[in-house]
Amino acid sequence: MTKATNAKPKTKRGIERRAQILAAAEKVIGQQGFAAASIADITRAAQTALGTFYIYFSGKDEVFRELVQEMGHATRAQAAERVAGAKNRLESERAGLMAYLTVVRDRPMQYRIVEEARFVDPQAYREYYTEFGKAYADQLDQAVAKGEISPGDAEIRAWALMGVAKTLGERFVLWEDDVDLERVVDEAHKFICNGLAP
Repeated sequence: MTKATNAKPKTKRGIERRAQILAAAEKVIGQQGFAAASIADITRAAQTALGTFYIYFSGKDEVFRELVQEMGHATRAQAAERVAGAKNRLESERAGLMAYLTVVRDRPMQYRIVEEARFVDPQAYREYYTEFGKAYADQLDQAVAKGEISPGDAEIRAWALMGVAKTLGERFVLWEDDVDLERVVDEAHKFICNGLAP
């Protein structure tokens, strides 16, 4: 991977231009895939000069990594916002799952970029899920301490719950055009709360 330029703009115009390039990169790489997408494609979609791209990014690798990181931040921020009003951990699980599936629905190109990172930038892919896993496990441990859920291995539980969300996102959000997210979340939440026991 190319070393990051760390050229964070200081002016409003620079911030907007950089965001415009990232949005174009999300669309282009999300549609074409990392290998097929070129910097020229990205700058054309961003309606900016090729040289302007290099003011903010050292190359396509850096843009890709930033898109993966941005997806993580966006998903965690949306989940935190939705979970904020939850009365307990089980309520938080439902709200968090809805937040995640909503992000997948609203930003399918970024979801595909995260999945492609498994091959393009395995370190970014691993960091994306590891950060989620650590925060999730901490929340589960806190819920155990409050008596909101039963004791258990928080890391294994966190990764199992993340797997549920990820797979539901693929099957019911990416593969379908018009899905009833409430129905999916309700059924998954019953499973999370009660398991398969009769």
